[in-house]
Amino acid sequence: MTDRLVIIGAGQAGFALAAKLRALKDMRPITIIGAEDVLPYQRPPLTKKYLLGEMTFDRLLFRPEHWYPDNNVEIRLSTWAEQVVRDKKQVLLQDGSALDYGTLALTTGSTPRALPASIGGDLEGVYVARDKRDADLLADEMRPGRRVLIIGGGYIGLEAAAVARHRGLEVTVIEMADRILQRVAARETADIMRVIHETHDVVIREKTGLKHLVGHEGRVVAAELSDGSTIEVDFVIVGIGVVPNDQLAKEAGLEVANGIIVDEFARTSDPSIFAAGDCAALPWQGGRIRLESVQNAVDQAEAVAAIIAGGNEAYDPKPWFWSDQYDVKLQIAGFNMGYDDTVLRPGSRDGAHSIWYFKNGAFIAVDAINDARAYVSGKKMLESGINPDRAIIADASTDLKQLLS
Repeated sequence: MTDRLVIIGAGQAGFALAAKLRALKDMRPITIIGAEDVLPYQRPPLTKKYLLGEMTFDRLLFRPEHWYPDNNVEIRLSTWAEQVVRDKKQVLLQDGSALDYGTLALTTGSTPRALPASIGGDLEGVYVARDKRDADLLADEMRPGRRVLIIGGGYIGLEAAAVARHRGLEVTVIEMADRILQRVAARETADIMRVIHETHDVVIREKTGLKHLVGHEGRVVAAELSDGSTIEVDFVIVGIGVVPNDQLAKEAGLEVANGIIVDEFARTSDPSIFAAGDCAALPWQGGRIRLESVQNAVDQAEAVAAIIAGGNEAYDPKPWFWSDQYDVKLQIAGFNMGYDDTVLRPGSRDGAHSIWYFKNGAFIAVDAINDARAYVSGKKMLESGINPDRAIIADASTDLKQLLS
């Protein structure tokens, strides 16, 4: 028997779990298994400041290399798990070796959806934006004057569009839904963000899907769209969402349904196995959600660390997100799932707005665009259980701070 904690996945959640356990003075052996060949690093700056050349990769590392041996944390890079053998409490690795565990944590993250090969997804010059390798390949492609097609008008696609314009590319975004951000934000937020991108000369084509990518000598050169038009491109970025990496858990016999099913303590259907981050489907207001955010990855992983160290406090997610596009900061507090009403509130300065979400009369989330005051106030209301009156929020002369007392 061993008390070793094995963490499969060396992303934000995996590292946060190990670091928090050590901060709690729990010194059980830890092994982190990471498929990439680099130490754990921050992902959000990867496709922004790193891609723009404003930040070197070493600044993205969570900790320098010596931190791991200094803290009795073994990290195995370029390594991945092939199988979890639960009755033996072993992880079988791709090199044929086996690793015993006392506790196992699955922080396997998610994988960007790829285009099918049947419509050109396997052509050279077609990318997703997820890890360092993707960012390095995109950096080579992003040269002034080149033409990029971005497939998908969600946050991933719009952030990629902003970076590409910053680097002087011609950018077209296509979104097959009625509007951009349809799955994740209200129409008011989408309208504001659309204007911002169009002001920066991004061409946004809504209600337009991809029919087929056209290749020449194995590389993408054009795209046939659902409206019958064809546009010439130099490369393509695919931002059509992600899927949770739950296959390993499923093959191990754990309960899985669009993510690894966990309880309020982040335990899977096997009490010695936890899951955290993008891969975990956690309880939320009588249902289940996956929260694809750095904030949730860190908070849930740290909650797991506290439980492993002997605590018994349930994880109560308080979601918040952000998206940086050009000089615009979009900050989101709460989770707008199931909203049935919104309020658009002008900010106190030019270009500042907030969109407040309500469900059955209850305040559930806020989008703040260049409006830190609205974001902070809304976040505090959500955390305190304050339900502001819709009419008061709609009145731009209202001091939001008064609603917090």
